[in-house]
Amino acid sequence: MVAYVLQDKADCLFDPAVGPGVFFLSAKKLAEQEGREIEMRGCEIDPQALNQARENGLTAKDLQEIQGTDFVFADFPGKLPAIVANPPYLRHHRLSANYKLQLKGLAKRMMGFSPDGRAGLHIYFLLHALELLAPEGRLAFIMPADTCEGVSAPRLWDWITRRFRLEAVVTFAPEASPFPGVDTNPIIFMIRKANPAPDFFWLRLMQPEATALSEWIMRPFAEVQSDSLVCVKRDLKEGLATGLSRFPVDIQPEVPVLGQFASVLRGIATGANDFFFLSRRQALELELPEEFLIPTIGRNRDVASDRITTQTMTELEKSGKPTLLFAPDDRPWDLFPPSVRRYLEKGAEGGLPHRPLLATRNPWYKMEVRKAPPLLFAYLGRRNARFILNLAGVVPLTCLLCVYPKSEENDYIERLWRILQHPETIQNLFRVGKSYGSGCIKVEPRALEKLPLPTHLLEDSKLESVATSPQLNLFGKNN
Repeated sequence: MVAYVLQDKADCLFDPAVGPGVFFLSAKKLAEQEGREIEMRGCEIDPQALNQARENGLTAKDLQEIQGTDFVFADFPGKLPAIVANPPYLRHHRLSANYKLQLKGLAKRMMGFSPDGRAGLHIYFLLHALELLAPEGRLAFIMPADTCEGVSAPRLWDWITRRFRLEAVVTFAPEASPFPGVDTNPIIFMIRKANPAPDFFWLRLMQPEATALSEWIMRPFAEVQSDSLVCVKRDLKEGLATGLSRFPVDIQPEVPVLGQFASVLRGIATGANDFFFLSRRQALELELPEEFLIPTIGRNRDVASDRITTQTMTELEKSGKPTLLFAPDDRPWDLFPPSVRRYLEKGAEGGLPHRPLLATRNPWYKMEVRKAPPLLFAYLGRRNARFILNLAGVVPLTCLLCVYPKSEENDYIERLWRILQHPETIQNLFRVGKSYGSGCIKVEPRALEKLPLPTHLLEDSKLESVATSPQLNLFGKNN
């Protein structure tokens, strides 16, 4: 990364999140090899990180131009020719509401729009760094894959690639990750402040050694294929459409997708699983009437196979695991049976009405409603993602997605499920999901509706898309 940004003999390297000083140490080594001086500047708000940088070998002179300020809102004189960073990966829920508002204002000023509220701090580091980049300057950021897989990613990268030249994207096989054991899928973005180009180089490091990548960067960029590194020149439009973190594919706009055959919703968010998700024994002890109890799967690990049956639920009940959703409706408090009122009182005394999600509901105890989906999708976990046939009529919590085929005929549901279970379909999940460490992926509801379905499987099964039945009420009669 340092070699890339200093390729044009820039005399200043800027790191917006210096941390333990890894990039500065690399820059010093490169400067010594080339017999030149490189000024090092940057930001770091954590004194402990700078202490570690000193322990790693950086001197007071090396660190004299480091500002102890928040880079995202810091001002710097002039533009910067070389910026390199491993920005802090702070998820949105760890940022205060006021700080997120300021971040959105920064993005709106730059781009004319703000990223989705779930964008992490690293996105704003990238935006501000691009703003500070000098003409013909180079930038190299290593960031998680959600930078180009999140809800806001298509619009963000369309904005970036219309104003800057995306020169290279470096991805890593799980066994070659620079952060082994960390649950993230890192990607290096190499960007230049120059006229946009219609293509870019896409790399995949296959083995846990950086020599091949370093050698590739030090030479003029070119396509290559070896045991250590695969590099292809890739059409920018295809890359943006497919996803910069994903393998190249031929653009096939007419390929059928799941959304033509089914709708997808997330599972129920209770806002307090410890209160609303109960075992059969707990429900009996609390004397809660059956009308307020719904058979529920709330943990991915409770479903070991690709089917949920009544036997599955019976075995879970026998083991004492939660299998019931306590689901009050919005009736006035005094119209509930006495046992329900007692339990709701216990929840109120425990502060449940003030929990973030429950505080948005009126009344706080009104549970979300879902019709039992014929199919479920296990979208995140160490095990292989899979589609599950829901033969027990359970409703899932947020550990699973609800898949509602556009026909309620059993034969249609069965045929669609078999297509979804096919290895070719499962492999396509990587084209629509967010990737994490060790090959784990997460697929959001709208993204799952874009899942490509192999045409030959649809033809073999004679499955056709149908109009949504007006009787197919996904939320149930009470919503």
